[in-house]
Amino acid sequence: MQTLYVYSRQGCHLCELLIEELLPLVRGRLATEVRDIDSRPDWRERFDMRVPVVEFEDKVISEYPLDHQAVAALLETLA
Repeated sequence: MQTLYVYSRQGCHLCELLIEELLPLVRGRLATEVRDIDSRPDWRERFDMRVPVVEFEDKVISEYPLDHQAVAALLETLA
């Protein structure tokens, strides 16, 4: 199963909201990995004030708010 990455940080309310919306949409179709940007300097530098960011195969799919159309389009390409 391919993996969708969510770049987030602890205590980020917008990150929590996006993840709550995203998980039911991709469950069973894509694995999801939440990455804490503060755990790696390169992630923090890249995403600092942009979190949450949803990425698939090194391409940004969505930032907050969740782009439902972009997620649906991604899932359709994988079908």
